[in-house]
Amino acid sequence: MTAPIPSGNIALLIDADNVSADHFDPVLTVLAELGTVNIRRAYGNWSKPALKGWARQAVTQAIETQQQFDLTKGKNATDMKMTIDAMDLMASGRVTGFGLMSSDSDFTPLVTRIRQEGLPVYGFGTDKTPQAFRSACTRFIDVGALTSAREAPVEQEVPSDEADAEAEAPGGTEVAPDLVKLLIDAYNAVKRDDQGFARLSEVGQLAGNRSSFDTRNYGFKRLSDLVRSIKNFKVESRDGQTWIKRVH
Repeated sequence: MTAPIPSGNIALLIDADNVSADHFDPVLTVLAELGTVNIRRAYGNWSKPALKGWARQAVTQAIETQQQFDLTKGKNATDMKMTIDAMDLMASGRVTGFGLMSSDSDFTPLVTRIRQEGLPVYGFGTDKTPQAFRSACTRFIDVGALTSAREAPVEQEVPSDEADAEAEAPGGTEVAPDLVKLLIDAYNAVKRDDQGFARLSEVGQLAGNRSSFDTRNYGFKRLSDLVRSIKNFKVESRDGQTWIKRVH
């Protein structure tokens, strides 16, 4: 059965001083999970040469540029303007989800406030993004890993018996022990059948409620591919659904 196309109205707010324009296209692809990105705004001081990349993207990708002068040295007016706009959009009731492109932990209270209204917030930043901002987001995606995965050549799928023995993601990215523990804890908490198998969708939903992790940060497009790389689980497919069982 074909999955329904998301119909949400998504706002993407970009801290142009803080993130590269090279990541814009893959970010749009991820946000398609939530709906259509009808609102696209980039904030920064557009007199700076460093924003030339974003200026080009603004022309071709219908991005509204929001000018913010450097009023005081060491102070960033961009953060304040983005926060005000996000609150206004949330209050309008027209937006069903947000994307924030930034690696700045100052946006953590904003993300927390938006999520209190029941709206998802996808964060997009570098691998140096503070954990506070990562954890606050519904999903946090490392834009570097996201772009690398998008540019990587397609490889043949590894058979499940071989994949279960793998302990690393494509490209040699090690699956972090805390992520393995998160998945094990989620598996232990969900309903299992007589053979000890649990639906991966339920495990993933519970893990997602407890953490902002995203499989793309580890070089995988799907959670099922990530789980197959972890030797702690056995994976089976039944009637179009993926089931997993802990073996270690």
